[in-house]
Amino acid sequence: MALDQSFVGRTYPPTAPYEVGREKIREFAEAVGDANPAYVDQEAAKTLGHPDVIAPPTFVFAITFKAAGQVIEDPQLGLDYSRVVHGDQKFAYTRPVRAGDRLSVTSTIEAIKSMAGNDILDIRGEVHDESGEHVVTAWTKLVSRAPEEA
Repeated sequence: MALDQSFVGRTYPPTAPYEVGREKIREFAEAVGDANPAYVDQEAAKTLGHPDVIAPPTFVFAITFKAAGQVIEDPQLGLDYSRVVHGDQKFAYTRPVRAGDRLSVTSTIEAIKSMAGNDILDIRGEVHDESGEHVVTAWTKLVSRAPEEA
């Protein structure tokens, strides 16, 4: 069953703040194999003009995808998550994520499309720090595969 087009434009409440820690950044950089010293060494980050270590660009995915859970779990939307695959991801940064940031995400459904029986859901996550400064916008595309015919 196609997702309800009336959900396009729906915005969900901001998430509780997520505090970005140096150790989480280090672990993430190590997991993705990025040896940039600005991710693990405060002095290297300060040399680049940052007040503390910064996170790799895709670090924020964990925060924004968790926030997108409000959309995914909305019973009125009717998304069958067991049929969902991740279709695409992109980010537009105002500034890097830094250790010590307390970030909240506000998710909005930007588009719902149906193609060949598949539903395509575009979710925009606006990430702000606790002072209200915009940090990054993340776009997540989810594809809910059509049920297989018997």
